Amino acid sequence: MELGRRIRLIRNEQKRTQDEIAIACGFTKSLLSKIESGKTMPAVATLMKIANALGVKVADLLEADSNNSTILIKADQYKDVSKWIKTNKGYSFFAFASERRDKIMQPYMFTAEKGEVKKRQFSHAGEEFIYVISGKMKYKVGGTEYELSPGDGVYFNSLEEHSVTPITNQVKYIAIFTENQNNSDAQQ
Repeated sequence: MELGRRIRLIRNEQKRTQDEIAIACGFTKSLLSKIESGKTMPAVATLMKIANALGVKVADLLEADSNNSTILIKADQYKDVSKWIKTNKGYSFFAFASERRDKIMQPYMFTAEKGEVKKRQFSHAGEEFIYVISGKMKYKVGGTEYELSPGDGVYFNSLEEHSVTPITNQVKYIAIFTENQNNSDAQQ
């Protein structure tokens, strides 16, 4: 995947250093370097922080050729495992309509494997909606843990720390993130 190269390209076009972007994101230069070199795949929350620091949308990081037209996603697109991004946090995701630019929201499909998901709290600007397709999981938001089964959903302010813990061997779910509205201000 060319994610790291696109991040580096956008950062270099803006004449910004890895230190500057890492500080703005709240993580180390070493992590950003690993992401840019393709040695690690970041979590979605990390991608959102990088996009925000660069003043772009997550879609701009995921797709080289973005557009503003209607995007049709056929089932065979997300069934193609080569289109999924496997993170080093123990889950994989597929970004729906990543080629659409200037989105207010970004829908994803996630799969998380029991015993593989790293115990970590995520936090990022925006709002989030989770909808379980198959399997069961615990989803913690702030101080409350919810047990979610197929058909269950939870909507929350994603500034609250949140995490997922699969109960079944695999859980598949849809997550819809809103992008930080400051990103569109930064592009104008």
